[in-house]
Amino acid sequence: MYKNFFGLKELPFNFSPDPRYLYWTPAAQEALSALTYGIESRKGFILLTGEVGTGKTTLLNGLLNWLRENDIATAFVFNSQLSSAKQLFDFMMADFAISCESRLKSHVLLKLNQWLLDRYRAGKTTVLIVDEAQNLSEQLLEEIRLLTNLETSTEKLLQIVLSGQPELDEKLNRPQLRQLLQRIVFRCRTVPLTQEETHGYVTERLRIAGASGAPIFSKEALDAVQKYSKGIPRVINLLCEHSLINSFAERLKPIPAKVVEEIAREFTLGEFAPMPRPVVRLSADREPGERVEGLLRDMFSYLRPGDQPEPLTGTSRERKP
Repeated sequence: MYKNFFGLKELPFNFSPDPRYLYWTPAAQEALSALTYGIESRKGFILLTGEVGTGKTTLLNGLLNWLRENDIATAFVFNSQLSSAKQLFDFMMADFAISCESRLKSHVLLKLNQWLLDRYRAGKTTVLIVDEAQNLSEQLLEEIRLLTNLETSTEKLLQIVLSGQPELDEKLNRPQLRQLLQRIVFRCRTVPLTQEETHGYVTERLRIAGASGAPIFSKEALDAVQKYSKGIPRVINLLCEHSLINSFAERLKPIPAKVVEEIAREFTLGEFAPMPRPVVRLSADREPGERVEGLLRDMFSYLRPGDQPEPLTGTSRERKP
């Protein structure tokens, strides 16, 4: 829609975690270095955590590209709503392309262990990645821990990456999971972008999408993006995508700060006081408008109270007593 107007070849702010658009901040480079080193040195358990929207899945997709380039077999479990060990093993065995006629857990584990030993003897590495792990039950997390018992006398046969929101850290600190916590050798995090990094992030995504020549966003617009996104890449994408659409409709180049502010107002960024952590609650006995308002408040509750941007002029509205 707006690509020709801005001289772009593709959409730069899609919400899909495309590893081509991974922006290499020092924090992202450090996280990927920890992940790759932990895997190469066969350390066993590696933990990746970060707030909602800070790029964990994009980073994992970048890691997956590296793993494929290095002929490292990978199982990527992204369905965090698994309810049983059987489902977990079914996902894992299917991704590893291991066939096992029996569905008995003991037979599956024997088959997996033999396959891992064969790969180990051939000098090959194998990795299990579990995304959104904060949603897994303690029972399933314990099943994953037991997989590290597949080992030689000196090294782990299976390298495991657990990725999740900060709630995963809280869950792992429970006494019931202390054995798993003790086996984590490396910890790495994704963090919000600084103002300078936000400018670079937007510029780099536009460049990859084909931008050249005159800037598409004014400096003031980029400052506004940082102000209302607080450096969260997912929110940056939202602001920039809608700013491109609105500026195309109004034939504005470069995009001015007022357009970003209009988008921030539309999505009520900074209007609601945050809660301790994102928890979506919808109640049937509340008015539809109130339910939507509560959902938006929860969506942005990961922003700390002191970091909340000032409400935009004209955003206040009457509420029912």
